[in-house]
Amino acid sequence: MKVEWKSCFRIGITVALLYVFTQYWGSVSEFIMRILGAATPILAGCIMGYILNILMSFYERHYFPKSRNKIVTKSRRAVCMVAAMVTLVAVIVLVIALVVPELVSCVQLLIAKVPESMTHLTEWLNEMEILPENIEETLIAVDWEKRMEQIVKVFVSGIGNITDFLVGTVFSVVSGIVTFFVGFIFSIYLLSGKERLGDQLNRVMYHYMKKSWCDKIKYVLSVMDDSFHRYIVGQCTEAVILGVLCALGMAILKLPYASMIGALIAFTALVPIAGAYIGGGIGAFMILTVSPIKAVIFVIFLVVLQQIEGNLIYPRVVGSSMGLPAIWVLVAVTIGGGVMGIAGMLLGVPFAATLYRLIREDVNKPQPQTEPQTQTETKTKSKPQTQGKSRGKK
Repeated sequence: MKVEWKSCFRIGITVALLYVFTQYWGSVSEFIMRILGAATPILAGCIMGYILNILMSFYERHYFPKSRNKIVTKSRRAVCMVAAMVTLVAVIVLVIALVVPELVSCVQLLIAKVPESMTHLTEWLNEMEILPENIEETLIAVDWEKRMEQIVKVFVSGIGNITDFLVGTVFSVVSGIVTFFVGFIFSIYLLSGKERLGDQLNRVMYHYMKKSWCDKIKYVLSVMDDSFHRYIVGQCTEAVILGVLCALGMAILKLPYASMIGALIAFTALVPIAGAYIGGGIGAFMILTVSPIKAVIFVIFLVVLQQIEGNLIYPRVVGSSMGLPAIWVLVAVTIGGGVMGIAGMLLGVPFAATLYRLIREDVNKPQPQTEPQTQTETKTKSKPQTQGKSRGKK
């Protein structure tokens, strides 16, 4: 067997890399983290460019699509890019203006109302005679105002020295602003020349890799792009619809904090499955500080709204477009949240949808079938055997 020097070179490189990764994994991981830290503005630019590309593509499909005027064709990319940026900035400002003040008010209200609500709750439990006497006496003896003050003090003392905290905060803010602007500029370059960059990547891939591998990589990337596109658009639309319906329903039922809880549920609904229930739990506790009966009404209303959203809105807006069963959505949210926190909850579903779609298409791919042998083929194969036997008899 002829041994080529290229095969030996590849084996040697593979063995050397495996040795380095196993023996010096700490240094290798630290080097990789440094590279990722230095590339943070580039990664942020790619994420911003991807989100802006969704809006820009939408505007390009509606900005005089059939016109062949030179002014229109040359200005299409610039006009649609500016429109996408303005739309994204307007959405972010609107979300911050609606959600952040409501969240701050929610936290302040919880801190102020917890002692009073716990006192009312213990008195109600004492009247209903639900808990044993020793537990009721323990709950009544607790001074909830002092407990809340202790919790706030522990939280504030855990921040550390105020000077170090301010310096760290200023440094983080400045670093975030620099990262944002570098990433924003990089996203503009990506969007302005995305066709040229795509053509260059195709030429490099097909030059250094086999055509079959390039086709497979491009197909996987197209499936991933489709899953992320559908997920981002569908999840944002579903969150807005759910928040508006929640606020309107609470206003009709004359429940307190309608706009605050509606904005909170719209914000938490970006996390699939568990998000709305988290916002609903916080909202129920807030209403409990005003009236336990209204809190029960709110819980019933939210359960009904979640059933309507899960059976009518989500399948039409997100579920059917993603094509991922509910059990795998729950698995993706759980594993993603355990690995990467909130970011993992958001990114786990489109990654799981991509993997599910690829596996489903590979499993359902028709297998090549072997054609049955015809009678003429069997006769021709059996003739030499009969001739050999007849010659042996002679």
